[in-house]
Amino acid sequence: MGGPSIETVSLTKKYGDFTALSDLNLRLEGSKCVGFLGPNGAGKTTTLKMLADLIFPTSGEAFLNGVSVREDRKRALENCGALIETPEVYPSLTPREALRLVADIRGVPPAEQPARIDEVLAEVKMSEWADKKVGKFSKGMKQRVNVAATLVSDPPIVMLDEPSTGLDPRGMAEVREIIRGLKRHNRLVFFSSHILSEVTEVCDEVALINRGKLLFYDTIEGVMSKYADGTPTIEVTFSAPVPYEAAARVAALEHVEACKWLDPARLHMAVGGGRAGQASVFEAIAGMRLGAIGFREAGSTLEQIYMQQIERGDQT
Repeated sequence: MGGPSIETVSLTKKYGDFTALSDLNLRLEGSKCVGFLGPNGAGKTTTLKMLADLIFPTSGEAFLNGVSVREDRKRALENCGALIETPEVYPSLTPREALRLVADIRGVPPAEQPARIDEVLAEVKMSEWADKKVGKFSKGMKQRVNVAATLVSDPPIVMLDEPSTGLDPRGMAEVREIIRGLKRHNRLVFFSSHILSEVTEVCDEVALINRGKLLFYDTIEGVMSKYADGTPTIEVTFSAPVPYEAAARVAALEHVEACKWLDPARLHMAVGGGRAGQASVFEAIAGMRLGAIGFREAGSTLEQIYMQQIERGDQT
């Protein structure tokens, strides 16, 4: 495939008798966004810290673009921008001043810095506040400056450690939109999260870790196909109670394998036939003019898979 890559080979981290990460073998390659899922304490931050050479592995190796982080730290990390945990920006600085410091540290030539800083500020939607003091910013705005700092050297690999943690809903949405846009610049984005909706919205692939062990790594579609149990359940909401006769017609529609009314204006249906089957049922219900106002999957399939795999991992 080529392009930017991250690889761990039997990567392990122990603290005395406690194993934070156990024999992690993972290879990510190409321009895409990979979500690193797992509950708190699963080993996500430990993995990212070893990839960024902030802590040393007990055994195993980590590679960025094929370069060993331990054997050639400088050459490996010049390919990578990382936001690990939540660093603070000096409150007396403006975003432009803070990014200039980072650009100097990362070796961006002085002549290129003004244009590069303007570019990354635009990418994180902070151009309007480029010359305002960071101390007056909201937590979400500060986090956008932190993301900009990871991009100022234009790295092909970007690693983010739970970038939405502690943000309000608006801040979370802003960070998600920024992450979604990072892939447009031929970057490999690897970010940890325990927020399933965040991963589903922005990621191409997902790796799940629990108790230091990798449970799976695949595309979102591959995970759904491999681990989802049964037929997807669709919730339909109506503006008013549905008459009995009409409810019976809904239950008899093609692709509807089961139908359960939660109340007279809301039902759950098991719908077969994939997306085409769901579209067919949706169009048929709309054509009945029953006042349908909502049609969505009942719960997150990824959430169900996540919980199943975590529970199975806890039992082993």
